[in-house]
Amino acid sequence: GYLSKAVDKVRKQENRELLKQNTNILKGTKYLWLKGKNNHSYNDKKLFNNLIKMNLEVGKACSIKESFRHFWNYGSETWANKFFKEWFYWATHSRLKPIIGAAYTLKRHFTGIKNFIKYRITNAKAEGLNSKIQVIKSAARGFRNFENYRTAILFHCGSLDLYP
Repeated sequence: GYLSKAVDKVRKQENRELLKQNTNILKGTKYLWLKGKNNHSYNDKKLFNNLIKMNLEVGKACSIKESFRHFWNYGSETWANKFFKEWFYWATHSRLKPIIGAAYTLKRHFTGIKNFIKYRITNAKAEGLNSKIQVIKSAARGFRNFENYRTAILFHCGSLDLYP
């Protein structure tokens, strides 16, 4: 998502700065920062903890990203609003431009994000169906008329039982 991309931008920027100082401690650590801490292997955890102790900018960005995961656990819209307000302040005062940009993007979409807290539903199925339709469209390199396009969509997405 937005925060993962922001963390990666911070990592890239910091890595460039460190390489100018002949230090390549961030080389090969991209997925260490992007994976959730729960998905780290034993060796990943050791390396990650050592990098965190170095007080790197990417460590700060990763902390901000990881803390946002708690937002999804709220059941109350009031508590979710309170959490987001505090998190947003932290993110926008981090002095990390990619994180600040991601925080403002999340704020712009906050109404939709809050709806998940309220209703616990997403549009993932609709997005998946749209993706499948786009694959059909691109595989055909376009359709001569709408009826053929519609037939292809119904054929591939209609969950038809084609066995007699």
